[in-house]
Amino acid sequence: MAVKMKGKVCLITGATSGVGRATASELAEMGAAVIGVGRDSIKCTDVSSEIRNSSGNPNVEFLVADLSNQDQVRQLVRDFEARFDRLDVLINNAGAFFLRRKLSPQGIEMTWALNHLNYFLLTNLLLEQIKASPQARIVNVASGAHYRGKIHFNDLNLEKGYNGWKAYCQSKLANVLFTYELVRRLDDQGVTVNSLTPGFVATRIGHNTGPVLKYLVSLVQKLGGKTPEEGAETITYLASSPFVHGITGKFFIDKKAVNSSPISYDRETAQRLWEISELMTRG
Repeated sequence: MAVKMKGKVCLITGATSGVGRATASELAEMGAAVIGVGRDSIKCTDVSSEIRNSSGNPNVEFLVADLSNQDQVRQLVRDFEARFDRLDVLINNAGAFFLRRKLSPQGIEMTWALNHLNYFLLTNLLLEQIKASPQARIVNVASGAHYRGKIHFNDLNLEKGYNGWKAYCQSKLANVLFTYELVRRLDDQGVTVNSLTPGFVATRIGHNTGPVLKYLVSLVQKLGGKTPEEGAETITYLASSPFVHGITGKFFIDKKAVNSSPISYDRETAQRLWEISELMTRG
């Protein structure tokens, strides 16, 4: 077992499958204390046991939360705070694609609730634990889909002509805007914040969309998609590599910083998004 992350506390959401699980496994191999988050208690128990056994690292545990539900995000933070007084690495990874419009328990369009507001709320609630760790890192898993995204401020819930791809692109652009605005608000407090796309990965992200689209997504993924382990490489790199020490406010593809979409650099858009996100997450 590698020990380059020994003593580090890492929280990763969406860790029971796909790139999240692969990242959790890799960080456990590096010796980190890994806290995974998933919404299925049975899968959480099974995956945590499998990672402990495969890595030889006993410091792997999972917490259960449906992160589209803001009440459960808050409970997750309370559960984490009861166990740990600091957080070295936060990896916001949980997300999904919804073909049909659904609402969260708070009445928010599900893609926006899970893919963006979850990142926003969880990160802000954990900031004191993150700041308590020297050289802490926040890693936001976005997507290349953000290049096609637009923030529909007049219809964030997409009540007018819902389209799953439109909702997904909007949420992934929000991930990048949130990353850059968080960097500005942290104002050099020793915490780095970066976002990335893992690339097109053969995961279950499209498997809640119905049998036809599920089949098409699976087929395309098999023909050209990365494995979850390959998709996790950039996430793990940003979470652990000394080569990105002190680097913040960047967007990465294949472990290289690249330009994100032009709109993602617009400060007025990012500030407006932040203010609206605050309003939408007030408990």
